Amino acid sequence: MKRFFLKFVFMRTRYLLILFAAVTLGGHAQQREETPEPYREDQFYMGITYNILLDLPNGVSQNNLSYGLQGGFIRDIPLNPECTFAIGIGLGYGVNSYYSNLRAIEENGDFRYEYLDDADYRRNKVETHLIEVPLEFRWRTSTRESYKFWRIYGGFKFGYIVGSRSKFVSDSYVDSFYNTDTENLRYGLMLNVGYNTFNFHVYYGLNPLFEDGVSGPDGQAFDMFPLRLGLMFYIL
Repeated sequence: MKRFFLKFVFMRTRYLLILFAAVTLGGHAQQREETPEPYREDQFYMGITYNILLDLPNGVSQNNLSYGLQGGFIRDIPLNPECTFAIGIGLGYGVNSYYSNLRAIEENGDFRYEYLDDADYRRNKVETHLIEVPLEFRWRTSTRESYKFWRIYGGFKFGYIVGSRSKFVSDSYVDSFYNTDTENLRYGLMLNVGYNTFNFHVYYGLNPLFEDGVSGPDGQAFDMFPLRLGLMFYIL
């Protein structure tokens, strides 16, 4: 009788252990299904902007169409299980032109500046080429299944000018050369807001376009800050 009782208890205990293991494993599997791995919104981006110089010195005015082009790739790092909040870190390239009546003249490796009258020239600009690193704090209404969503991406953009060029064009003369008076290290605030592919873009530079000490013929310092307005396109 005692042997039968022990055998009965052993069999029931084994069944309970098997049932407990099945329930536990099933619960873990269900939990994994309910909390899938985060997804990323890694994206290529392209942008086009209209470039404005703020705090122009007296006598300086912009003209023609000052434009900017940018492109690159951003790595997305989700911050919550729903992936509606994330950080984006990217690497890109940008070209920005600023047309104005402020002409740079190269003389023996040095630069001086003069203010032009409208009749003196056809085009005059300074153009910068940059390596850029955007850092975005991202909010969006995306889901794993939908690629069309609202977004607000704000943050900072850091850049380094790898080449600046001044170019003057008149009816009879073209003068073009590399201009090293620009401030190579660039940084500013940016904001991208929109839906799906099309997004409004704004960038405000926090440091002047030209180095300290660069001034015009009247001694005015060139403390001009770039403001760029345009469209940003994100492509998965």
